[in-house]
Amino acid sequence: MRSADEQIPQHEPVFQISIVSRMIGLHQQTIRSYERVGLVKPFRTGGNTRLYSQADVERLRTVTRLVNDLGVNLAGVDVIIRMTRQIEELQQQLKKVSKELRSAENRLEVIEKDSTS
Repeated sequence: MRSADEQIPQHEPVFQISIVSRMIGLHQQTIRSYERVGLVKPFRTGGNTRLYSQADVERLRTVTRLVNDLGVNLAGVDVIIRMTRQIEELQQQLKKVSKELRSAENRLEVIEKDSTS
């Protein structure tokens, strides 16, 4: 059992649709329609109950902002979310490659220093 001060992992499905509806201020039918078009994929229990993670809630908040504040249609929201995910993945890859490059440069400096000594 978790202690009270321990955080719930971002992707752990813990919220029922009624709770998510209140957290975000969306009607349950709207959340279900977003699921039907693939914008959110809640976990399903053995009894077919939808359970949403904190990451799902944040995604629904993003969808709501894009639709309500910016007037983006659901197809546009899907494109924006996919592109955002791709950008984040590319940034992580770039960070890894940059770290590897710095390491290689440091090794090369050591080799060059040793060869001139």
